[in-house]
Amino acid sequence: MSSSQETLGKLLTLMEGSARFARDSVKRAAAEFGPAWEDDFAAMLQRFYGSDAALLDAVKGYGAFVMDSMRRQKRFEQDLSYPAKTYAEAAAEVYYNDDYMRRQYLPGLLLSHYLWTHHYQQIEYFKGFFLPWLQRQGVTEFAEVGVGTGIYSRLALQHLPELRGVGFDISPLSLEFTAAHVASFGFAERYQARKQNVIEEPSAQRFRAVVCVEVLEHLEDPVALLKGLKGLCAPDGKLFVTAALNAAHADHIYLYSHPQQVLDQVEAAGLHLEHCFFANAYVPAKPGLPVPSALAMVLTPKG
Repeated sequence: MSSSQETLGKLLTLMEGSARFARDSVKRAAAEFGPAWEDDFAAMLQRFYGSDAALLDAVKGYGAFVMDSMRRQKRFEQDLSYPAKTYAEAAAEVYYNDDYMRRQYLPGLLLSHYLWTHHYQQIEYFKGFFLPWLQRQGVTEFAEVGVGTGIYSRLALQHLPELRGVGFDISPLSLEFTAAHVASFGFAERYQARKQNVIEEPSAQRFRAVVCVEVLEHLEDPVALLKGLKGLCAPDGKLFVTAALNAAHADHIYLYSHPQQVLDQVEAAGLHLEHCFFANAYVPAKPGLPVPSALAMVLTPKG
């Protein structure tokens, strides 16, 4: 048995006692994505959750995260709207909530990138359509806005040894988690985490590569962020931007029902769509029922 298989076996054992329903998602992802997925996922678990106690905490966090998401999604299927909430309310409830972020949100979100099919497909799109451009162009520095768990920043640093990164976020907890994630892979010297709102405090620095994953739906005015991302990007640069559609989470306040709604905002912000990827989380239980989905875009600044 390989080291990756041993690690995933340990994960499944821990899930048996704390999040048994999640075991099927591990087996499904392994069957769908194969040995490369197993090695990627196991490497993250081994490096970032090195002890059995840490891994158990991550499993418990993922279980709570999924159960909360499922409850919210059920309500969304009935109401077809997110509960009315301001950005300030969402930030207080989630981004500045130490216990919630550490115990549920961040570990749950990190594991979801590997265990939710559309999340991992989005990662594969990032690795297949964005990172190769950075390598061909010899890009040496990138920025990520809204770092979350740091997985996209870490992947960029991992794939391009000469690359350096800057991560912007308003949550000290996300920045702390991301710094630890990046450091667990040995990339701390090539990454800087900054507590900064790029809409209210635009950076004077410009980057040839800008990454922003599933942040638009967290805002009351997503176009303002898209304009901020354009301002952060060098004229000859590219942006990797994604949005979650029909996905009810505690901090999702702007509802995108269809991909075209996102694309219209991209156009309004002065950005050009170069390429995109769209995936549903699962097959709808019945025709017309909204399901969570991901839209990932490679963009360039206009003018």
